[in-house]
Amino acid sequence: MAQGQKLVAVRPDACCPGRLRDFVVAATRVVERGGAEPDVLAVMTPLLAALVGTDDWLPPEFAAPSPDRYCQYLLHCDPLERFSVVSFVWAPGQHTPVHDHTVWGLIGQLRGAERAERFTPPPELRPLGADLLEPGMVGAVSPSIGDVHRVCNALDDRASISIHVYGGNIGRIPRHTFDPLTGEAKRFVSGYVNAVLPNIWSAAP
Repeated sequence: MAQGQKLVAVRPDACCPGRLRDFVVAATRVVERGGAEPDVLAVMTPLLAALVGTDDWLPPEFAAPSPDRYCQYLLHCDPLERFSVVSFVWAPGQHTPVHDHTVWGLIGQLRGAERAERFTPPPELRPLGADLLEPGMVGAVSPSIGDVHRVCNALDDRASISIHVYGGNIGRIPRHTFDPLTGEAKRFVSGYVNAVLPNIWSAAP
């Protein structure tokens, strides 16, 4: 848990409605089928686009920004850690360091807008341009298609929220941040800011 973050209790009447549950069911079927990464991403991308295409399902407990740092809330982790679903919440001005993921990942924009600066792998860390994600859009990362980037809230007047899906339990996977000037790598494990998960199975269909 990040320093300064409070534990969040989830009320029974504030659980995620069916959209997230339906996405989790569909994503579980995708990873159960297996297949090469391009095939998994090709199937998972429209599923995530459909999830973030409607903004009526994310409980406020998992959409709350912090003035201290961006928040990474775990929404679901597959019991076998084959994938995880996370909401990222950014207050104005917040950004990540340059970092990698080591597994495939999809980023679906739910609210606001985010800017992702792409880099070549270290030690060069050469800038490759930037992408702007707006609601309903989906981006991808992985070691095979480009895994190093820096993300920031593109809005200066309100929070932005994106829903990420990773090919593993991203909160416990050892990853790296990189100094953009020297390329020096530092190992980190991100964890999550919440200690309680939403009960996505209690919502009515």
